[in-house]
Amino acid sequence: MMRIALFGGSFNPPHNGHVAIAQAVLSQDLADEVWLLVSPQNPLKLQADLAPEALRLRWTQAAVAGIPHVIASDCEFHLPRPSYTCQTLRHLRAGFPQHEFILCIGADNWTLFPRWRNPEEILAHHRLIVYPRRGHALPEPTDRITPLHCTLHDISSTEIRRRLQNGGSIEGLVPDTLSLTLPKEWTATTP
Repeated sequence: MMRIALFGGSFNPPHNGHVAIAQAVLSQDLADEVWLLVSPQNPLKLQADLAPEALRLRWTQAAVAGIPHVIASDCEFHLPRPSYTCQTLRHLRAGFPQHEFILCIGADNWTLFPRWRNPEEILAHHRLIVYPRRGHALPEPTDRITPLHCTLHDISSTEIRRRLQNGGSIEGLVPDTLSLTLPKEWTATTP
């Protein structure tokens, strides 16, 4: 049985913090692969600032190009919208019963987890990996919840978008595989 950590997000755009979390999950042997699930529509976020999903998928693919065992996935593009994690997990359990799917979320989302759709169902079927976020404590470890002890990467996609729109540098914020294509594509898609 392959252990697959599912790391969902808008990836608007993906950045070095996302990549570092995926690599920390693998280096701590918490999963065999990490799938970055590009969300077409997060029910808890506004859509106004969201680049087209196909572009965000291309960015995420470029961000993880050449990183073993880290994959950009469009799985949620083919599911009803908005994207609810419980529905995604049901779909993956049915389609890949030979794998174990582990949900990777930030400590900020762990705080909001009781507000998610069907959190009890998620915990009944899946283990969680919770990574650090500024201002939010990591949970205590249990048989279902593993805190990810890694460096806090205080990088935000919002800040990257702001810098790009103002002609600023994003050097060191996004993977080198992305930095060459991101500025041109982002500027072309923003109003």
